[in-house]
Amino acid sequence: MTQTGSIDFLSEYWTDAWQRSVLALDVLRERGNTYLERSTQNAPHVLTFKGELVLDGRKFERPVNYVLARIHPTTAAPVDPTKRPFIVVDPRAGHGPGIGGMKQDSEIGVAMAAGHPCYFIGFLPNPEPGQTIEDVCIAEAAFIEEVIRLHPEAQGKPAIVANCQAGWQVMMMASLRPEITGPLVLAGSPLSYWAGVRGKNPMRYLGGVLGGTWLTALAGDLGHGKFDGANLVANFESLNPANTYWEKAYGVYSKIDTEARRFLDFETWWGSPVLLNAGEMQWIADNLFVGNKLTSGGIRASNGLRVDLRNIRSPIVVFCSWGDNITPPQQALGWITDLYDKDSEIVANGQTIVYTTHQTIGHLGIFVSGKVATKEHAEFANCMDMIDLLPPGLYEAVITEVDENTENAQLINGKYLFSLEARTLDDIRAFGGNDETDDRLFATAARLSEINLGLYRTLVQPWVKAMATEESAKAMRDLHPNRVRFAAFSDRNPLMQPVKQAAEAARADRKPVSADNPFLAFEQVASTWISTWLDTYRIARDGMTEAFFVNLYGSPVLQALMGLGTEQARAHQRIERDLAREVATSNARKDLEKLFEVGGMAEAAIRALVYVRLPEGKIDERGFSMLLTLRALKRPEERLSLADVKELFRTQYLLIRLDEERAVSSLSRLLPDDMQERRAALEVLHRVLMARGQLTDEETRRFARIEAIFTGAEASPGSRAAA
Repeated sequence: MTQTGSIDFLSEYWTDAWQRSVLALDVLRERGNTYLERSTQNAPHVLTFKGELVLDGRKFERPVNYVLARIHPTTAAPVDPTKRPFIVVDPRAGHGPGIGGMKQDSEIGVAMAAGHPCYFIGFLPNPEPGQTIEDVCIAEAAFIEEVIRLHPEAQGKPAIVANCQAGWQVMMMASLRPEITGPLVLAGSPLSYWAGVRGKNPMRYLGGVLGGTWLTALAGDLGHGKFDGANLVANFESLNPANTYWEKAYGVYSKIDTEARRFLDFETWWGSPVLLNAGEMQWIADNLFVGNKLTSGGIRASNGLRVDLRNIRSPIVVFCSWGDNITPPQQALGWITDLYDKDSEIVANGQTIVYTTHQTIGHLGIFVSGKVATKEHAEFANCMDMIDLLPPGLYEAVITEVDENTENAQLINGKYLFSLEARTLDDIRAFGGNDETDDRLFATAARLSEINLGLYRTLVQPWVKAMATEESAKAMRDLHPNRVRFAAFSDRNPLMQPVKQAAEAARADRKPVSADNPFLAFEQVASTWISTWLDTYRIARDGMTEAFFVNLYGSPVLQALMGLGTEQARAHQRIERDLAREVATSNARKDLEKLFEVGGMAEAAIRALVYVRLPEGKIDERGFSMLLTLRALKRPEERLSLADVKELFRTQYLLIRLDEERAVSSLSRLLPDDMQERRAALEVLHRVLMARGQLTDEETRRFARIEAIFTGAEASPGSRAAA
């Protein structure tokens, strides 16, 4: 490189770097102004869709700051009144509402594109006085009942898409009111808070490292009865210092010509922290973050009813990611093995659970990413009725791209094939999780948290409450670093006044640096070095955090002082037996025994379909599409409703699981005498089975037996044909 060339490269880079600096400052100025503007609004949100208020939770008997809004359909996506409504519930985890519909390619957007009526459950920045978590659950149930009332023609109860914090809250509501909910989609929702693997998931140690939830109580008292959501945001940001302190800002600076708008859209949501009642946050910390009581049945409603996730009757769809450091798959799925020891228990309980894991997407990307919305969430929306028809059991949703080798591609909606494959509890256990030693560590931390909280409330809380005022609480919130860093770059700061004019001049004479400029390469290397250094710090910090937690709470002396041993720790985690449930299960089995020879052609066809498909344990949307196509050929008055079809599938599947040979041999007793009707049903059955392509050898053998029964070639003793 010649001296003249070096000077040219340096001049070009300096001009570009100066312009990028000014433009990046202007982006921060715009972000700050947006923050100040939104802080004065009564109901700030980031929804891009227009809607109307349906119910205001502030007017309920037990008022809450939640609202139900109906999303207006667009001309490009008309609503089908016969399709089940979708309700998107946003997380109240420190940020404001609207993330589920922040852009067109979002959870709301893909559901509307599939023709579903859409509703949104959001919240206001300030909680109602005395509002509790149970009050919110009651309000959400009222919202769902209203949606059901508004859609009497819908074939199916509302599907509920709940993000992050909203997931555990909706699960609580559904366990208390199982009769009103349709399928539940939990996106990045933590339910098993102790779960994880050593060397990862450092956030689960945080409560124990801080000595329990007494700091939560202190923050609420200093906030004069309010907990600042900015504290939760700060916790999330601390997990990835490289992104928080460097990569996010450098990403805007280095790509200022293309990334500014995306950055501002996201920061509008990220930089609008909301408040919770101190009592709400304390309940969350005591019962979930540290107590882990949701899956152990340790939570009860005010009427004494236990919150038992086994009560939920609608399908539960769990969407999690290996790239999520806030809700890793172990915390999203560990509740399944907390509730059930055997696969047969899931079936006996009548619960349908579907899960899918993304390999790389981060926590926010699960419900923010456009790519995720147009793939995973779009497939959930398009195939929700198929999921709702699933018999009880555990399944994994597998989404693959359609190519030229995909058979019967015309039966697939879109460019992805949605399949459901049967799984076992061992598949969940293979993800990793706690052993008895780990459970004892967390149980010790939970017990110490109770003691420290009691000491704080007895010795310190009265003094803190006496000193805290509404004015001091507001000042503390205004001075929170997560608010100051927004406001400091706004027009309120006199030093930012020249930035707007300088940015306009830079845009008018923009001279981007060439990609081969060596000084740009030096900049990128320096950026990588900074990120690497911050990542190294994070790894070391997380390692020390885990070591501190394990060594402290693994101390036999401390465990003895807390009154804990292996048995007590395990009992603290596992849900207790429910004798009433066991009696109901036993009675249900007795009732099922009476149904082997009850029914007609519909029962026979569905039982035959389940029998043929059972060995492979896999279904996909092609067979369901064929089923819907054939159903549409019947006159409306002759069609079974989807709810009736669901009940038929469930019953016939349970009969097959109870006694496969008896279920098949009694098929002929269900068939009519009319052989033409039998052959027509057999043809329908064959078309549905062949929608996926050629049958396996075992499926071919089973179908041959079904064919013999339907045509009368195999007559069972006592059948009508034999008679």
